[in-house]
Amino acid sequence: MKENLVHYRTSVCNINYHVVWSVKYRRKILSEDVECYLKDLVQQIATDKGFTVHLFECGEGDHVHCFVSGPPKLSITDIVKYLKGITGRKLFEQFPEIREKLWKGQLWNHSYYVETIGSVSEENIRRYIENQTKAY
Repeated sequence: MKENLVHYRTSVCNINYHVVWSVKYRRKILSEDVECYLKDLVQQIATDKGFTVHLFECGEGDHVHCFVSGPPKLSITDIVKYLKGITGRKLFEQFPEIREKLWKGQLWNHSYYVETIGSVSEENIRRYIENQTKAY
């Protein structure tokens, strides 16, 4: 009887998130050059760690909006940790002048904002992130 059973893999959808985090002391250091480098870096991190960045924008030179999706096995805490940790280190390497505007060698604030996005509001979140104002 057991040999007649067929096992199927279950399919689980990715979870969508809108993530926002800011520069320490809200310093306006995210210039056009920094943002361009940061966008490429974030995509590379996502590919390496197994999640997807659908949209990435810097707002007013002092904070970041990111629309990401990842498998349920990858927590949003881990995703944010990867994004903030790796980008902070790499930005200091690529743009050492940033360090002069900050104290104690930290680029990002410790806090961040996350909301889970359902399919109904996905388009609204995209529009919101795409329309972030630029300070440069």
